[in-house]
Amino acid sequence: MSGRSHIDRRAVVDSKRIGAGTRVWEFTHVLSGARIGRDCNLNSHVFVENDVVVGDRVTVKCGVYLWDGIRLENDVFVGPNVTFTNDRRPRSGVRVPLAVTTVCEGASIGAGAVIGPGVTIGRHALVGMGAVVTRDVPANALVFGNPARRRGWVCFCGAHVRTKPRACRHRPSPSAT
Repeated sequence: MSGRSHIDRRAVVDSKRIGAGTRVWEFTHVLSGARIGRDCNLNSHVFVENDVVVGDRVTVKCGVYLWDGIRLENDVFVGPNVTFTNDRRPRSGVRVPLAVTTVCEGASIGAGAVIGPGVTIGRHALVGMGAVVTRDVPANALVFGNPARRRGWVCFCGAHVRTKPRACRHRPSPSAT
């Protein structure tokens, strides 16, 4: 896609670091310190704090708040109303170092999931809707429930598989085209 970014006139984008081809929709606020990659899609009602890094080709659906310390690597999908937290012991007026939460390349998070502070979600993992993630999620793991537990494995393309995949046999690899 690439090209010029599109910022809806009703969005507030204070950051100068918005990648080419990125779309920022109405009622979204991106603070000045945030870094947003190329060809991203930030849907309506998204809030992005200062110490946030979003990779290329990331989709963030409506109603998601990305707090300081959130890292979304390339090709991540964040479903509607996913809740990220960044403070292990929240108290009003008490400043503590915030946890860094990382969603690794190609991972997807279903609608309404809650992601605890300091968690790493592995490459191509799939977090089911409504899951409460309190621990790291391995690469290619399928997790859901409260608390989220591994219930299986997913391929790089998202298909459910019996064992942890090494290559995708469901669709041709990008290098084959």
